[in-house]
Order: sequence, then C-alpha cells, then structure tokens
Amino acid sequence: HYGGLTGLDKTETAAKHGEDQVKIWRRSYDVPPPPIDDSSEYNPAKDRRYKGIAVPPTESLKTTLERVLPYWNGAIAPKLAAGDNVLIAAHGNSLRAIVKHLFQVPDDAIVGVEMPTGNPLLIDLDAATLKPKSARYLDAARATALPPIPA
Repeated sequence: HYGGLTGLDKTETAAKHGEDQVKIWRRSYDVPPPPIDDSSEYNPAKDRRYKGIAVPPTESLKTTLERVLPYWNGAIAPKLAAGDNVLIAAHGNSLRAIVKHLFQVPDDAIVGVEMPTGNPLLIDLDAATLKPKSARYLDAARATALPPIPA
C-alpha cells in the first residue's frame, strides 16, 4: 500500500512532495513511500478485515513482489501449469509485480512500466515454463508499451 500517501490525491501529493518524488514512490522498485501514521484513519491495521494480520506501514514494489510471489507460486502457477485459464484482478502495484516477475523487468527499468487501469492484459504463457510467449492489451486504443518478452 502507499503508506503515508494513502488517502491523499495525486495532485496534492505532487504539490507537497514534488512530481519526481511521487513518481519514485509510485513506480520505483525498492523505494517505499513514507510509512502511514498509526493514528491515520486510513491505516489498514485499523480495518477489521485485517484483524490478526501484521500489515506493513508501507510497501515498495519489491515488498509487494515478495508478498505476491508466494501466492503466484502456490495458487496461480499450478492452475496455469494444469492448463487452466486464470483471470487476475488486483491492485495496480500487485499487477506490476507480476509483470516484473514474468517479463524479468530489471529493477531500474520498472519505473517506466505503466499499466492502464481497467484495460486487461492478456498474456499467453508457455505451458511448460510459464514464460510469456505473447502479450497484448484487450483495448488497443488505450494500450501502453509492454516490456519485451524475455528470450
């Protein structure tokens, strides 16, 4: 999650911290936003849905990937390996983490990866290796450039 930026809109956050810093927090691999204050009304630790779960005070894409990979490996990859089609609906950062993993995007290049909201990304994976064979956005008019498919 966006830590201390949670609940703020992008315009006021950029005005307060600068657009370059906000881009680093939102798009870099291992630079998290400032932690959320314990007293914040947006602190997920106060949400009853997370009762008994240790919610971190902020996340970078790196820590998001560390959280997502066990689910990818334990729940999603076995279904794909069995030949099932899988639809993943998730927060943008979780999806960016999966794209980083599948396309082997270098840490310093992930900042340039943009994923449009509400435009499904169809990825055809090799059945044996689960490596991408092809990828495309379903709405080509709103598509952004994808990372190259690794050899």
